[in-house]
Amino acid sequence: MSRHFPALIIVIPLISAFFIFAAGGLKKTYCFYIAAAALAISLFSSIGLLLQVLQNKVVVYHFGGWAPPWGIAYRIDYLNGIVLVAVAAISFLNLVATKKSVEKDFTEKIGLFYTLYVLFVTGILGIVVTGDAFNLYVLLEIASLTGYALIGMGTEHAPLASLNYVFMGTIGASFYLLGIGYLYLATGSLNMLDIASILPNIFQSNVVLLAFVICLTGLFIKMALFPMHAWLPNAYTYSPSPAISLIAPLTTKVMVYVMIRFLLTVFTPSFSYGSMAVSTSFVWLAVIAIVVGSILALSQKSLKRMLSYIVIAEIGYMVGGVWLGNRAGLTGAILHIINDAAMTLCVFLVAGNILYRLSGDSFDNLKGLFRKMPFSMGAFVVGALSIIGVPPTGGFFSKWYLISGGIAAGHYGFVIALLFSSLVNVVLFFRIFEIAYFEPSDCPHISDRMDEEGKIFNDAPLGMLVPLMIVAVGLIVLGIFTDTIVTKVIQFAIPGEIS
Repeated sequence: MSRHFPALIIVIPLISAFFIFAAGGLKKTYCFYIAAAALAISLFSSIGLLLQVLQNKVVVYHFGGWAPPWGIAYRIDYLNGIVLVAVAAISFLNLVATKKSVEKDFTEKIGLFYTLYVLFVTGILGIVVTGDAFNLYVLLEIASLTGYALIGMGTEHAPLASLNYVFMGTIGASFYLLGIGYLYLATGSLNMLDIASILPNIFQSNVVLLAFVICLTGLFIKMALFPMHAWLPNAYTYSPSPAISLIAPLTTKVMVYVMIRFLLTVFTPSFSYGSMAVSTSFVWLAVIAIVVGSILALSQKSLKRMLSYIVIAEIGYMVGGVWLGNRAGLTGAILHIINDAAMTLCVFLVAGNILYRLSGDSFDNLKGLFRKMPFSMGAFVVGALSIIGVPPTGGFFSKWYLISGGIAAGHYGFVIALLFSSLVNVVLFFRIFEIAYFEPSDCPHISDRMDEEGKIFNDAPLGMLVPLMIVAVGLIVLGIFTDTIVTKVIQFAIPGEIS
């Protein structure tokens, strides 16, 4: 069975979506368990694939026995092996953590929600595992369409925010598809490795350059890199909590992975980093994204909206690290894909727990939360410290590599932007800590109950807290085992010609 892991990762959740939808009309309680079983199989398969990669370096799977370039090949190496595990683990943990919220918010739409949920995860996993450029587009559309629907299931402004996301997402996907069309025109192939073997002979072609620029533009829109970020804040703010704690940790990070895959595998480092002027321009664009995202986060008055702008700044971290073009910067960017996905999950799960108990997430509603929700807020502290970059959390070590890459490249603007963002994050999160710890609660939205010492305690249900605690502990574990992750996996994901 292990040789079919690449297929199982995609096929099982895809098929389960049909059973979930059917169960939604018959027995709603079955929907969660079908989704959980499907994602558990995907997680098990992704771990098995990473272990195979550690042994054999590359795992290749030909669908239907058709070898590329005619058939679709799934190819797992060090780069997407670790990203696969992160995506599958986050999807599964979020599913378990948000069960109560889904039952509360989508009483009559549980089957529809979980159907969209597993289809979104199917698309994201497929994007990571595929070795075919056009198949990636198909899976990108699966993830995008289900993501739009999940966001649109929110209340009030959610449908309009989702519509805006549809417009921007469609433009981004169209740019990507157009770029792939030009690549096919130049090479006659859609398989990534096959394209990479043909391109060196035609690197001087304007068609190849145009394909490169158009593909990057599409990916920048999809990952919400400033100034193409306008769709993200409203989409993340008004989305239902169970949906955004899935979408926020995965969508932008997977798009960064796709960019790295194209730079290193399809176009190769010699072409991607051939013009230092272009690389430097993209690093400066990342610097602007970091600074603007951080400043805009300072002006927000609600927790989810503040976190949304932090996500925009974090995208700048990874994009800048990639375009530094050196080993330390790329190591930091790849490591930050994993760390940022985990810490984004952590803080958005806490936001979901807060909204489960309260009617809103404005800062005024956060008063006294350390007494009311000590476990949720304790996990929030760990997530916040990781975003700030405090050891031994994982966020510190990926920032360390990014700063080292900036110094090695002589790009001190990027280094200063990272330090500036970290200081702004200190202000942002310690403001939350001050409100939640020191200011007395006057919020009537919580059905308070007193403990033996007379303190109010009303944290989220145990089923929501246990996965959250696993994520919080995981942030520290990622930090402690950073050296193992880098030396056993990430260093082999970066081509030898990058120093």
